Amino acid sequence: MNSGFLDGTLVALALFAIGVYGLLARHNIIKTIMSFGIVQAAIILFFLNINYTLTLSPPIGDGSNMADPFPQALMITAIVIGVAVTAVGLTMFMSLYHHYGSTNWVKIQKMRKERK
Repeated sequence: MNSGFLDGTLVALALFAIGVYGLLARHNIIKTIMSFGIVQAAIILFFLNINYTLTLSPPIGDGSNMADPFPQALMITAIVIGVAVTAVGLTMFMSLYHHYGSTNWVKIQKMRKERK
């Protein structure tokens, strides 16, 4: 266990709360994509922190008292997938912006309803 007051779990929970607030409260598409990235970073930090033990050595070497590399490999995969999702989201945003001329979700929804 971590002995400090501010450990990785608390930071991950704070980042998660900030990201969810950004997803729910903001109408700007760019801020929504950024909030999604913050939530992703919080989840990755949380999973890496719950596997952390101070006495274990990195998974390189002879194998005695070694940390499990599987969660780290999964989080690297999650980072790559998160970057791809962010890239697709930004591509969709660029298309929406060129089509509707706005970065606001609510305005775009109103414009779509008016065009129907």
